[in-house]
Amino acid sequence: MYKVAKASEYIVVTGLGVDDIKIAKKAWILPGQSYTKFDISPVNYTFEVQAMSAEKLPFVLPAVFTIGPRIDDPTSLHKYAKLISPHDKLSNHVKELVQGIIEGETRVLVASMTMEEVFKGTKEFKQEVFEKIQLELNQFGLLIYNANVKQLVDVPGHEYFSYLGQKTQMEAANQAKVDVSEARMKGEIGSKLRDGQTLQNAAKIDAETKVITTQRKGQGTKEEIKVRTEVKVFENQREAEVAEANAELAKKKAGWAKEAKVAEVEADKAVALRDAELQKEVEEMNALTRTQKLRAEFLTKASVEYDTKVQEANWELYKKQKAAEAYLYQKQKEAEAQKAAAEAAFFARKQVVDGEFYAKVKEAEGLEAMAQAQGTYVHTLLKALGGDYSALRDYLMISGGMYQEVAKINGEAVKGLQPKISIWTGWR
Repeated sequence: MYKVAKASEYIVVTGLGVDDIKIAKKAWILPGQSYTKFDISPVNYTFEVQAMSAEKLPFVLPAVFTIGPRIDDPTSLHKYAKLISPHDKLSNHVKELVQGIIEGETRVLVASMTMEEVFKGTKEFKQEVFEKIQLELNQFGLLIYNANVKQLVDVPGHEYFSYLGQKTQMEAANQAKVDVSEARMKGEIGSKLRDGQTLQNAAKIDAETKVITTQRKGQGTKEEIKVRTEVKVFENQREAEVAEANAELAKKKAGWAKEAKVAEVEADKAVALRDAELQKEVEEMNALTRTQKLRAEFLTKASVEYDTKVQEANWELYKKQKAAEAYLYQKQKEAEAQKAAAEAAFFARKQVVDGEFYAKVKEAEGLEAMAQAQGTYVHTLLKALGGDYSALRDYLMISGGMYQEVAKINGEAVKGLQPKISIWTGWR
Protein backbone atom coordinates (compact mmCIF):
# COMPACT_ATOMS: atom_id res chain seq x y z
CA MET A 1 0.00 0.00 0.00
CA TYR A 2 1.17 3.53 -0.78
CA LYS A 3 0.23 6.02 1.94
CA VAL A 4 0.36 9.83 1.83
CA ALA A 5 0.03 12.07 4.91
CA LYS A 6 -1.90 15.33 5.03
CA ALA A 7 -0.20 18.72 5.25
CA SER A 8 -0.30 18.70 9.11
CA GLU A 9 0.50 14.98 9.47
CA TYR A 10 3.42 12.57 9.33
CA ILE A 11 3.53 8.81 8.73
CA VAL A 12 5.43 6.56 11.14
CA VAL A 13 6.43 3.16 9.71
CA THR A 14 7.72 0.19 11.76
CA GLY A 15 8.27 -3.47 11.08
CA LEU A 16 10.22 -5.51 8.52
CA GLY A 17 13.28 -3.70 7.12
CA VAL A 18 13.04 -0.76 9.59
CA ASP A 19 15.52 -0.72 12.48
CA ASP A 20 13.58 1.63 14.76
CA ILE A 21 10.97 3.88 13.12
CA LYS A 22 10.80 5.73 9.83
CA ILE A 23 9.09 9.14 9.62
CA ALA A 24 7.95 10.37 6.21
CA LYS A 25 5.25 12.36 4.42
CA LYS A 26 4.63 9.47 1.96
CA ALA A 27 5.80 5.86 1.94
CA TRP A 28 5.15 2.33 0.65
CA ILE A 29 3.76 0.02 3.36
CA LEU A 30 5.22 -3.42 2.67
CA PRO A 31 4.09 -6.79 4.01
CA GLY A 32 5.37 -7.24 7.56
CA GLN A 33 5.23 -3.47 8.24
CA SER A 34 2.68 -1.34 10.08
CA TYR A 35 2.09 2.37 10.07
CA THR A 36 0.31 5.14 11.94
CA LYS A 37 -0.21 8.87 11.41
CA PHE A 38 0.21 11.66 13.92
CA ASP A 39 -0.83 15.31 13.82
CA ILE A 40 1.86 18.00 14.21
CA SER A 41 -0.40 21.04 14.68
CA PRO A 42 0.29 22.91 17.99
CA VAL A 43 -2.25 22.93 20.89
CA ASN A 44 -3.13 25.67 23.40
CA TYR A 45 -2.75 24.75 27.09
CA THR A 46 -4.28 27.12 29.72
CA PHE A 47 -2.93 26.98 33.26
CA GLU A 48 -3.18 28.91 36.55
CA VAL A 49 0.11 28.24 38.26
CA GLN A 50 0.13 28.79 42.03
CA ALA A 51 3.59 29.86 43.21
CA MET A 52 5.22 31.38 46.30
CA SER A 53 7.90 34.09 46.44
CA ALA A 54 11.00 34.18 48.61
CA GLU A 55 8.96 36.06 51.31
CA LYS A 56 6.52 33.12 51.39
CA LEU A 57 3.84 35.22 49.64
CA PRO A 58 1.59 33.11 47.37
CA PHE A 59 0.18 34.33 44.06
CA VAL A 60 -1.40 32.94 40.90
CA LEU A 61 0.27 33.09 37.51
CA PRO A 62 -2.37 32.59 34.75
CA ALA A 63 -0.77 31.65 31.43
CA VAL A 64 -1.63 30.24 27.99
CA PHE A 65 1.05 28.17 26.17
CA THR A 66 0.88 27.14 22.51
CA ILE A 67 2.94 23.92 22.33
CA GLY A 68 3.55 21.46 19.53
CA PRO A 69 6.21 19.12 18.06
CA ARG A 70 9.50 20.66 16.80
CA ILE A 71 9.37 19.86 13.07
CA ASP A 72 12.60 21.66 12.07
CA ASP A 73 14.77 19.14 13.95
CA PRO A 74 14.67 15.44 12.86
CA THR A 75 15.90 14.29 16.29
CA SER A 76 13.16 16.18 18.15
CA LEU A 77 10.52 14.93 15.71
CA HIS A 78 11.79 11.38 16.27
CA LYS A 79 11.39 11.82 20.07
CA TYR A 80 7.89 13.21 19.66
CA ALA A 81 6.82 10.33 17.42
CA LYS A 82 7.98 7.73 19.94
CA LEU A 83 6.93 9.42 23.24
CA ILE A 84 3.96 11.73 22.60
CA SER A 85 2.27 10.73 19.30
CA PRO A 86 0.76 7.48 20.67
CA HIS A 87 -1.39 9.66 23.00
CA ASP A 88 -4.07 12.18 22.10
CA LYS A 89 -2.69 15.71 22.25
CA LEU A 90 -5.73 16.83 24.27
CA SER A 91 -5.63 13.84 26.62
CA ASN A 92 -5.05 14.27 30.34
CA HIS A 93 -1.76 12.41 30.03
CA VAL A 94 -0.21 15.01 27.74
CA LYS A 95 -1.83 17.93 29.55
CA GLU A 96 -0.58 16.73 32.94
CA LEU A 97 2.90 16.20 31.49
CA VAL A 98 3.09 19.74 30.12
CA GLN A 99 1.46 21.26 33.20
CA GLY A 100 3.84 19.47 35.51
CA ILE A 101 6.86 20.84 33.65
CA ILE A 102 5.48 24.40 33.59
CA GLU A 103 4.44 24.49 37.26
CA GLY A 104 7.64 22.86 38.46
CA GLU A 105 10.01 25.23 36.64
CA THR A 106 7.89 28.30 37.53
CA ARG A 107 7.81 27.47 41.24
CA VAL A 108 11.54 26.80 41.39
CA LEU A 109 12.30 30.14 39.72
CA VAL A 110 9.83 32.21 41.82
CA ALA A 111 11.09 30.71 45.06
CA SER A 112 14.43 32.52 44.53
CA MET A 113 12.83 35.95 43.81
CA THR A 114 11.11 38.53 45.99
CA MET A 115 7.61 39.70 45.20
CA GLU A 116 8.98 43.13 44.29
CA GLU A 117 11.41 41.55 41.78
CA VAL A 118 8.60 39.51 40.26
CA PHE A 119 6.25 42.50 39.99
CA LYS A 120 8.79 45.02 38.66
CA GLY A 121 10.64 42.65 36.32
CA THR A 122 7.64 40.94 34.78
CA LYS A 123 9.14 40.86 31.27
CA GLU A 124 12.49 39.39 32.36
CA PHE A 125 10.64 37.00 34.67
CA LYS A 126 8.49 35.69 31.81
CA GLN A 127 11.51 35.27 29.51
CA GLU A 128 13.42 33.26 32.11
CA VAL A 129 10.39 31.06 32.82
CA PHE A 130 9.98 30.31 29.10
CA GLU A 131 13.64 29.40 28.67
CA LYS A 132 13.63 26.93 31.58
CA ILE A 133 10.34 25.33 30.46
CA GLN A 134 11.62 24.98 26.86
CA LEU A 135 14.76 23.26 28.14
CA GLU A 136 12.61 20.55 29.78
CA LEU A 137 10.27 20.20 26.80
CA ASN A 138 13.22 19.48 24.46
CA GLN A 139 13.52 15.93 25.82
CA PHE A 140 10.00 15.19 24.52
CA GLY A 141 10.50 16.90 21.14
CA LEU A 142 8.07 19.72 22.04
CA LEU A 143 8.42 23.43 21.22
CA ILE A 144 6.75 26.52 22.74
CA TYR A 145 5.40 28.34 19.69
CA ASN A 146 3.80 31.10 21.79
CA ALA A 147 3.30 31.92 25.47
CA ASN A 148 1.18 34.59 27.08
CA VAL A 149 1.41 35.26 30.83
CA LYS A 150 -1.51 37.25 32.14
CA GLN A 151 -1.48 39.74 35.02
CA LEU A 152 -0.34 38.28 38.34
CA VAL A 153 -3.32 37.54 40.63
CA ASP A 154 -3.52 37.53 44.46
CA VAL A 155 -4.48 34.36 46.28
CA PRO A 156 -7.65 34.91 48.40
CA GLY A 157 -6.57 36.09 51.88
CA HIS A 158 -3.23 37.44 50.50
CA GLU A 159 -4.05 40.75 48.70
CA TYR A 160 -0.46 41.81 48.15
CA PHE A 161 -0.93 43.05 44.59
CA SER A 162 -4.06 44.98 45.59
CA TYR A 163 -2.27 46.76 48.42
CA LEU A 164 0.72 47.32 46.17
CA GLY A 165 -1.59 48.90 43.56
CA GLN A 166 -3.22 51.13 46.19
CA LYS A 167 0.23 52.18 47.40
CA THR A 168 1.23 53.05 43.89
CA GLN A 169 -1.96 55.10 43.39
CA MET A 170 -1.44 57.07 46.61
CA GLU A 171 2.19 57.72 45.76
CA ALA A 172 1.13 58.97 42.34
CA ALA A 173 -1.55 61.29 43.84
CA ASN A 174 0.85 62.76 46.41
CA GLN A 175 3.49 63.24 43.73
CA ALA A 176 0.93 65.10 41.60
CA LYS A 177 0.12 67.49 44.46
CA VAL A 178 3.82 68.17 45.01
CA ASP A 179 4.30 68.77 41.29
CA VAL A 180 1.43 71.33 41.24
CA SER A 181 2.88 73.25 44.21
CA GLU A 182 6.34 73.27 42.67
CA ALA A 183 4.93 74.49 39.37
CA ARG A 184 3.11 77.36 41.04
CA MET A 185 6.26 78.35 42.98
CA LYS A 186 8.39 78.20 39.85
CA GLY A 187 5.87 80.38 37.99
CA GLU A 188 5.94 83.20 40.52
CA ILE A 189 9.70 83.11 40.98
CA GLY A 190 10.24 82.86 37.26
CA SER A 191 8.16 85.95 36.58
CA LYS A 192 10.22 88.09 38.97
CA LEU A 193 13.43 86.53 37.66
CA ARG A 194 12.53 87.36 34.07
CA ASP A 195 11.90 91.03 34.83
CA GLY A 196 15.26 91.43 36.59
CA GLN A 197 17.09 89.55 33.86
CA THR A 198 15.52 91.80 31.24
CA LEU A 199 16.94 94.95 32.85
CA GLN A 200 20.33 93.31 33.44
CA ASN A 201 20.58 92.03 29.91
CA ALA A 202 19.71 95.45 28.42
CA ALA A 203 22.53 97.16 30.38
CA LYS A 204 24.91 94.35 29.58
CA ILE A 205 24.16 94.55 25.86
CA ASP A 206 24.81 98.33 25.78
CA ALA A 207 28.19 97.91 27.49
CA GLU A 208 29.15 94.98 25.27
CA THR A 209 28.18 96.95 22.15
CA LYS A 210 30.60 99.76 23.03
CA VAL A 211 33.37 97.25 23.79
CA ILE A 212 32.77 95.35 20.58
CA THR A 213 32.83 98.56 18.52
CA THR A 214 36.21 99.54 19.96
CA GLN A 215 37.54 96.00 19.51
CA ARG A 216 36.46 95.89 15.88
CA LYS A 217 38.30 99.11 15.07
CA GLY A 218 41.49 97.87 16.75
CA GLN A 219 41.08 94.48 15.08
CA GLY A 220 40.85 96.11 11.65
CA THR A 221 44.07 98.06 12.21
CA LYS A 222 45.75 94.95 13.58
CA GLU A 223 44.74 92.83 10.57
CA GLU A 224 46.03 95.49 8.15
CA ILE A 225 49.45 95.55 9.85
CA LYS A 226 49.47 91.76 9.96
CA VAL A 227 48.79 91.50 6.22
CA ARG A 228 51.60 93.93 5.39
CA THR A 229 54.00 91.98 7.63
CA GLU A 230 53.04 88.66 6.06
CA VAL A 231 53.54 90.07 2.54
CA LYS A 232 57.02 91.31 3.47
CA VAL A 233 57.91 87.98 5.09
CA PHE A 234 56.69 86.12 2.00
CA GLU A 235 58.81 88.32 -0.30
CA ASN A 236 61.90 87.68 1.85
CA GLN A 237 61.22 83.94 1.86
CA ARG A 238 60.90 83.85 -1.92
CA GLU A 239 64.19 85.75 -2.34
CA ALA A 240 65.88 83.29 0.05
CA GLU A 241 64.46 80.31 -1.84
CA VAL A 242 65.72 81.70 -5.18
CA ALA A 243 69.19 82.27 -3.72
CA GLU A 244 69.18 78.76 -2.25
CA ALA A 245 68.11 77.26 -5.60
CA ASN A 246 70.93 79.12 -7.41
CA ALA A 247 73.46 77.89 -4.86
CA GLU A 248 72.18 74.32 -5.18
CA LEU A 249 72.40 74.51 -8.98
CA ALA A 250 76.00 75.79 -8.85
CA LYS A 251 76.86 73.01 -6.40
CA LYS A 252 75.37 70.36 -8.69
CA LYS A 253 77.23 71.76 -11.74
CA ALA A 254 80.52 71.58 -9.84
CA GLY A 255 79.74 68.01 -8.79
CA TRP A 256 78.90 67.00 -12.37
CA ALA A 257 82.15 68.54 -13.67
CA LYS A 258 84.09 66.70 -10.98
CA GLU A 259 82.44 63.38 -11.84
CA ALA A 260 83.19 63.89 -15.56
CA LYS A 261 86.88 64.52 -14.89
CA VAL A 262 87.09 61.55 -12.54
CA ALA A 263 85.42 59.31 -15.14
CA GLU A 264 87.86 60.50 -17.83
CA VAL A 265 90.88 59.82 -15.61
CA GLU A 266 89.49 56.39 -14.67
CA ALA A 267 89.00 55.55 -18.38
CA ASP A 268 92.61 56.50 -19.21
CA LYS A 269 93.88 54.45 -16.28
CA ALA A 270 91.75 51.48 -17.32
CA VAL A 271 93.18 51.59 -20.89
CA ALA A 272 96.73 51.79 -19.55
CA LEU A 273 96.07 48.95 -17.11
CA ARG A 274 94.64 46.74 -19.87
CA ASP A 275 97.62 47.52 -22.12
CA ALA A 276 99.98 46.51 -19.31
CA GLU A 277 98.10 43.26 -18.78
CA LEU A 278 98.29 42.38 -22.48
CA GLN A 279 102.02 43.24 -22.58
CA LYS A 280 102.53 40.97 -19.59
CA GLU A 281 100.70 38.11 -21.37
CA VAL A 282 102.87 38.58 -24.51
CA GLU A 283 106.05 38.54 -22.44
CA GLU A 284 104.94 35.44 -20.57
CA MET A 285 104.21 33.69 -23.90
CA ASN A 286 107.64 34.67 -25.26
CA ALA A 287 109.33 33.38 -22.13
CA LEU A 288 107.40 30.12 -22.35
CA THR A 289 108.36 29.67 -26.02
CA ARG A 290 112.03 30.36 -25.33
CA THR A 291 111.97 27.97 -22.40
CA GLN A 292 110.51 25.17 -24.50
CA LYS A 293 113.01 25.85 -27.28
CA LEU A 294 115.98 25.76 -24.90
CA ARG A 295 114.65 22.62 -23.24
CA ALA A 296 114.40 20.92 -26.65
CA GLU A 297 117.90 22.08 -27.63
CA PHE A 298 119.49 20.90 -24.38
CA LEU A 299 117.70 17.57 -24.59
CA THR A 300 118.83 17.11 -28.19
CA LYS A 301 122.41 18.00 -27.36
CA ALA A 302 122.48 15.59 -24.46
CA SER A 303 121.13 12.77 -26.61
CA VAL A 304 123.57 13.61 -29.38
CA GLU A 305 126.52 13.61 -27.02
CA TYR A 306 125.51 10.24 -25.72
CA ASP A 307 125.05 8.65 -29.15
CA THR A 308 128.08 10.39 -30.63
CA LYS A 309 130.46 8.30 -28.61
CA VAL A 310 128.90 5.19 -30.11
CA GLN A 311 128.85 6.37 -33.73
CA GLU A 312 132.25 8.11 -33.90
CA ALA A 313 133.75 5.54 -36.29
CA ASN A 314 131.16 5.65 -39.07
CA TRP A 315 130.23 9.29 -39.26
CA GLU A 316 132.14 9.86 -42.49
CA LEU A 317 130.28 7.13 -44.34
CA TYR A 318 126.94 8.29 -43.08
CA LYS A 319 127.87 11.85 -43.99
CA LYS A 320 128.51 10.86 -47.60
CA GLN A 321 125.25 8.92 -47.85
CA LYS A 322 123.08 11.60 -46.30
CA ALA A 323 124.84 14.72 -47.55
CA ALA A 324 122.83 14.93 -50.72
CA GLU A 325 119.55 14.27 -48.90
CA ALA A 326 120.38 16.72 -46.14
CA TYR A 327 121.28 19.42 -48.62
CA LEU A 328 118.04 18.93 -50.55
CA TYR A 329 115.94 18.80 -47.37
CA GLN A 330 117.71 21.84 -46.01
CA LYS A 331 116.91 23.82 -49.13
CA GLN A 332 113.26 22.80 -48.91
CA LYS A 333 113.02 23.83 -45.29
CA GLU A 334 114.77 27.09 -45.99
CA ALA A 335 112.20 27.81 -48.71
CA GLU A 336 109.39 26.92 -46.33
CA ALA A 337 110.94 29.06 -43.62
CA GLN A 338 111.26 31.99 -46.03
CA LYS A 339 107.64 31.53 -47.06
CA ALA A 340 106.54 31.37 -43.42
CA ALA A 341 108.65 34.46 -42.67
CA ALA A 342 107.06 36.32 -45.58
CA GLU A 343 103.58 35.32 -44.38
CA ALA A 344 104.50 36.30 -40.83
CA ALA A 345 105.82 39.67 -42.03
CA PHE A 346 102.66 40.26 -44.05
CA PHE A 347 100.56 39.22 -41.08
CA ALA A 348 102.60 41.49 -38.80
CA ARG A 349 102.14 44.48 -41.10
CA LYS A 350 98.42 43.78 -41.21
CA GLN A 351 98.29 43.63 -37.45
CA VAL A 352 100.21 46.91 -37.17
CA VAL A 353 97.47 48.54 -39.22
CA ASP A 354 94.80 47.02 -36.98
CA GLY A 355 96.46 48.57 -33.94
CA GLU A 356 99.19 48.14 -31.39
CA PHE A 357 96.92 46.25 -29.07
CA TYR A 358 95.97 43.64 -31.66
CA ALA A 359 99.65 43.39 -32.84
CA LYS A 360 100.85 42.41 -29.38
CA VAL A 361 98.19 39.72 -29.12
CA LYS A 362 99.04 38.34 -32.56
CA GLU A 363 102.74 38.50 -31.77
CA ALA A 364 102.12 35.96 -29.00
CA GLU A 365 100.08 33.85 -31.40
CA GLY A 366 102.94 34.06 -33.97
CA LEU A 367 105.44 32.77 -31.43
CA GLU A 368 103.10 29.95 -30.59
CA ALA A 369 102.71 29.19 -34.31
CA MET A 370 106.49 29.08 -34.75
CA ALA A 371 106.75 26.63 -31.87
CA GLN A 372 104.05 24.52 -33.49
CA ALA A 373 105.90 24.76 -36.84
CA GLN A 374 109.09 23.43 -35.26
CA GLY A 375 107.09 20.60 -33.73
CA THR A 376 105.49 19.91 -37.10
CA TYR A 377 108.97 19.99 -38.70
CA VAL A 378 110.32 17.36 -36.30
CA HIS A 379 107.15 15.29 -36.66
CA THR A 380 107.43 15.45 -40.50
CA LEU A 381 111.10 14.36 -40.39
CA LEU A 382 110.28 11.46 -38.10
CA LYS A 383 107.42 10.39 -40.34
CA ALA A 384 109.64 10.69 -43.48
CA LEU A 385 112.24 8.44 -41.82
CA GLY A 386 109.63 5.76 -41.09
CA GLY A 387 109.47 6.49 -37.40
CA ASP A 388 113.14 5.69 -36.83
CA TYR A 389 114.19 7.91 -33.95
CA SER A 390 117.91 7.01 -34.40
CA ALA A 391 117.88 8.10 -38.03
CA LEU A 392 116.17 11.34 -37.03
CA ARG A 393 118.76 11.93 -34.37
CA ASP A 394 121.61 11.31 -36.84
CA TYR A 395 120.03 13.62 -39.37
CA LEU A 396 119.70 16.38 -36.82
CA MET A 397 123.31 15.88 -35.76
CA ILE A 398 124.48 16.07 -39.37
CA SER A 399 122.33 19.15 -40.07
CA GLY A 400 123.68 20.84 -37.00
CA GLY A 401 127.31 20.09 -37.91
CA MET A 402 127.85 18.02 -34.80
CA TYR A 403 129.85 15.27 -36.53
CA GLN A 404 132.15 17.80 -38.18
CA GLU A 405 132.88 19.40 -34.87
CA VAL A 406 133.53 16.07 -33.18
CA ALA A 407 135.82 14.97 -36.03
CA LYS A 408 137.75 18.19 -35.84
CA ILE A 409 138.27 17.81 -32.13
CA ASN A 410 139.31 14.18 -32.43
CA GLY A 411 141.63 14.98 -35.35
CA GLU A 412 143.45 17.53 -33.30
CA ALA A 413 143.65 15.09 -30.42
CA VAL A 414 145.27 12.30 -32.43
CA LYS A 415 147.34 14.53 -34.64
CA GLY A 416 150.75 12.96 -35.25
CA LEU A 417 149.49 9.48 -34.22
CA GLN A 418 148.66 6.55 -36.44
CA PRO A 419 145.56 5.05 -34.96
CA LYS A 420 143.93 1.98 -36.38
CA ILE A 421 140.37 2.92 -37.31
CA SER A 422 137.70 0.32 -37.93
CA ILE A 423 134.77 1.37 -40.08
CA TRP A 424 131.38 -0.10 -39.28
CA THR A 425 128.86 -0.43 -41.96
CA GLY A 426 125.94 -1.72 -39.91
CA TRP A 427 123.35 0.50 -38.20
CA ARG A 428 121.69 0.01 -34.90
